[in-house]
Amino acid sequence: MKTTAVRLHGKNDLRLGTFELPQIKDDEILVKNVSDSICMSSYKAAIQGSDHKRVPEDIAENPIIIGHEFCGEIIEVGSKWADKFKAGDKFGIQPAINYQGSLATPGYAYPYCGGAATYCILPQEVMVMNCLLDYKAEGYFYGSLAEPLSCIVGAFHAQYHTEMGSYEHKMGIVEGGNCAILAGAGPMGLGAIDYAIHCDRRPGLLVVTDIDQARLDRAQSIYTVEEAAKNGVKLVYLNTSGEDPVADLKALTDGKGYDDVFVFAPVAPVIEQGDAILARDGCLNFFAGPTNPNLQAKFNFYNVHYASTHIVGTSGGNTSDMIEALTMIAEGRLTPSGMITHIGGLDAAAETTLNLPKIPGGKKLIYNHISLPLTAIADFEEKGKEDPLFAELAKLVAANNGLWSVEAEKYLLANAKPIAE
Repeated sequence: MKTTAVRLHGKNDLRLGTFELPQIKDDEILVKNVSDSICMSSYKAAIQGSDHKRVPEDIAENPIIIGHEFCGEIIEVGSKWADKFKAGDKFGIQPAINYQGSLATPGYAYPYCGGAATYCILPQEVMVMNCLLDYKAEGYFYGSLAEPLSCIVGAFHAQYHTEMGSYEHKMGIVEGGNCAILAGAGPMGLGAIDYAIHCDRRPGLLVVTDIDQARLDRAQSIYTVEEAAKNGVKLVYLNTSGEDPVADLKALTDGKGYDDVFVFAPVAPVIEQGDAILARDGCLNFFAGPTNPNLQAKFNFYNVHYASTHIVGTSGGNTSDMIEALTMIAEGRLTPSGMITHIGGLDAAAETTLNLPKIPGGKKLIYNHISLPLTAIADFEEKGKEDPLFAELAKLVAANNGLWSVEAEKYLLANAKPIAE
């Protein structure tokens, strides 16, 4: 079977091409990739090439398929897995397979397995490590967002707290406590807001900050103060571009500080701001993945010693985090549509990946079987004046508070130009 895929051949060298997939082995599974959202981690792999820890050294001769936030349909199942999976089933992928200590991961290390492809072959280690997951929700794009959501789930679970006189770590955020998501109006921050107000262990106060008021306004229109209140959470959106953001943040807690702080930007002043607002036994989670290997920030070690403040860092989620995200999506408890700001076809994936930091907005969602320039959802109405496809998409997203939807996805897949193979 032929596949059309975006492959990494070297640093900044992504190419879209069509090639033949080998016949699957008894311990492999052939899948159709319908959607794949683009992660900043793919950008890092693309610009670093073989210098990236997960990317093989021989990609010039054996290029790898990029993309790891993919969702689709099982096409053919090798005999080893016939009792567990069947053709026609929808799937999600946990790419962090951690097989036998290897860093090899779909989207980074495999010539035939990655999200930016019309079809790909899942190697046996994906199934051995229980990383091929059943997916029950209706829209494919939700499955693509489950992987980034699993990173958020993992971060919330990685938080820990103690009691004076005890060395036992109590895992998770403080239920009913004070929680801050700093630089939290971006796509991953939006996912964190959604999870914080709808998960089983919720804070009493949730403060979301940014220095861009337009981003804060958009976040508030998607995840409203009223919706949070229904779930027992006091939600506050705060612009921290003022003279003393630390004082402004502390004032919201009557000076107590925050039990849980999540830093969603790899910027030293934001990290230091997070440290400065920690309560006693407060836990700071450095969530944002930096590109600078020498990123450093000041941390108050007087408070580490006397106030038991501490820091954790998480990178990705595990399989149980992914299952939790998929389950909450299927149950309608998470609606991560707000994370998506752009839609494109497979022929837009390479350029989008290489220029990801320069493109404003949130998640860029790729549909692998169509040809479509990367387009901001906010531009649908204007483009619809000349293109009936966008005119109808504009109506569909307008009916969903300006957000991407299952109805919009169905219409796009049924009416967009197919990708050339």
